[in-house]
Amino acid sequence: MADQDRRRTVSAWRPPVPGVVEVFHAHFTEYAYPMHVHEAWTLLIVDDGAVRYDLDRHEHGTPHDTVSLLPPHVPHNGSPATPDGFRKRVLYLDASRLGDDLIGRAVDAPDLRDPVLRRRVGQLHSALALPGDELEAESRLTLIGERLHGHLRPRGEEGPVRRRDPVLARRLRELLDERVVQGLGLDEAAALVPAHPAHLVRAFSGAYGIAPHQYLMSRRVDRARRLLLAGRSPADVATATGFYDQAHLTRHFKRLVGVTPGRYRVSGGAV
Repeated sequence: MADQDRRRTVSAWRPPVPGVVEVFHAHFTEYAYPMHVHEAWTLLIVDDGAVRYDLDRHEHGTPHDTVSLLPPHVPHNGSPATPDGFRKRVLYLDASRLGDDLIGRAVDAPDLRDPVLRRRVGQLHSALALPGDELEAESRLTLIGERLHGHLRPRGEEGPVRRRDPVLARRLRELLDERVVQGLGLDEAAALVPAHPAHLVRAFSGAYGIAPHQYLMSRRVDRARRLLLAGRSPADVATATGFYDQAHLTRHFKRLVGVTPGRYRVSGGAV
């Protein structure tokens, strides 16, 4: 049993992001899933190795450039397709992101060869890995959902028309400016504006050349710089500027400023 456990490494959690039931990361070398079902949609990417699985009595596989979308209530299994097993990352999504009306289309074509979608799913997993980046995760998940709908849309049916909307973008920026410290969820912002979340993200990014979550973090880092120069400790500054904790502040501060908050503080701001 101990040897079997060493060949299975898993981590699972439920992030505070609407629509995400569970995040599941696993590295299996020999384990094979029996036939089973989920109540949620399964969005799967494989980072190393490959998985073979049966869905609705048809065999499928998951090479590196593939995103697999397995619908709820439909039995499937899974086993390694390479000698060294596989390393996968999975999102389980509820019906608020993908409805039951799309199950049939997903059964017909569960493996999606889409490099853009594959990259976005990987970015979403990175945003979900650490607390504090929920707005980024919500934004990325919304655009992923839009792209999945595009794949599952019946042939000949056109998607939503994308258009610039500077007024909408300005209203979201005003909301973010009002809530730099408190933060703002994407669904809440979409209800206040109001607009579809995906359109809201696209309108903001198109108008300002930066995603809403990047704008919010930039504003927080600017406030953090001023407080650090006033002599506040990084831990106090993290709380005062809306970061989840000091590690969350450090990660974004270093990304935008090039040094840690502690080094910036003792330097007198000469960066």
